[in-house]
Amino acid sequence: MDSSALAWLCLQQQADIPAPQWRALHSAVTDPRALNSLSPQQRQLLMLDSATLDRWSQLVSEHQLTRFGTWLDELDLQVLSIHDAAYPALLKEISDPPELLFYRGQLSTLDRPMLAMVGSRRPSRRGADDARDFADILARAGMGIASGMALGIDAAAHRGALAAEGATVAVLGTGADICYPRSHRALYDDIAQRGLILSELPPGSPPLRHHFPRRNRLISGLSLGVLVVEAAIKSGSLITARLALEQNREVFALPGSIHNPASRGCNGLIRSGAKLVESIDDILEELSGWTAYQRGEAAEGAAESPDSAIYRALGYEPMPVDALAGQCQLPIAQLLAELAELELEGWVEQQASGWQRRR
Repeated sequence: MDSSALAWLCLQQQADIPAPQWRALHSAVTDPRALNSLSPQQRQLLMLDSATLDRWSQLVSEHQLTRFGTWLDELDLQVLSIHDAAYPALLKEISDPPELLFYRGQLSTLDRPMLAMVGSRRPSRRGADDARDFADILARAGMGIASGMALGIDAAAHRGALAAEGATVAVLGTGADICYPRSHRALYDDIAQRGLILSELPPGSPPLRHHFPRRNRLISGLSLGVLVVEAAIKSGSLITARLALEQNREVFALPGSIHNPASRGCNGLIRSGAKLVESIDDILEELSGWTAYQRGEAAEGAAESPDSAIYRALGYEPMPVDALAGQCQLPIAQLLAELAELELEGWVEQQASGWQRRR
């Protein structure tokens, strides 16, 4: 663990430093133990008097570094400072990058180009399937998936990336040692084992409401772009999309039915200039700087559509069984048997009012 990052942690946890002064300190030195070497003029600009410097010197002593290092070890966490070479380069570009990041898992996950995926916490079955499928194929293509480990689209995106043995980063609105929501314990452990859990909040920070909008800037800041999957007009995902635009990131959205309130946020984004996405190519062609994409790899996760009259007859709105049987001129028993096979292969799904394509 880098000792300068640990020294910053000691200072953060023990000294009540206002945010503007905290940022100014990081601009002045890469290690708080070097503050005593500043000139009188620099100290004055940083509003540091001798008494403060003496007190802070005690807070970053070897004893304190050992104490806080042990604390992090017990929590199975590590800390990274903005001065560290391993700090995510894209995140440094945003207007207010966090000076410290806490993490559990594989920091090398951030070596992959990232796409953020966000959306509804209460998605439709199709929305969750889309999130999982896109994350799976993108991960097979070599991209990492960043999201917030929330219910719904976030969780589906993480699971899709993990299913493809790909890279995924969960950026939390709590301390990195806290699993929230609690129902995602298995997912949290899986990401920590095979991906990366990340937070700017100190260990032990609870899931307070105001943490999450600020967390969203990190999800977009780590990424080349943001894909919004099924979001209503007032969805918090639209905050992430707005932040992505402010950070000069690409914004993508999956279109949805005009009759589905959960799609109106995505449709509104597209109306405002977000890139409409129907396939992985729509994303990767836009991210022209990402050159490692191998079409052959992606094709392994995207099989050709089935040669089926039933599949061709279906659309993305439910069709009643009797209407489908009439259109395909098939007995109901044969129709249901073929539908069951297509469903097992992931091509169609049953809704309350009939059958429809899933992809």
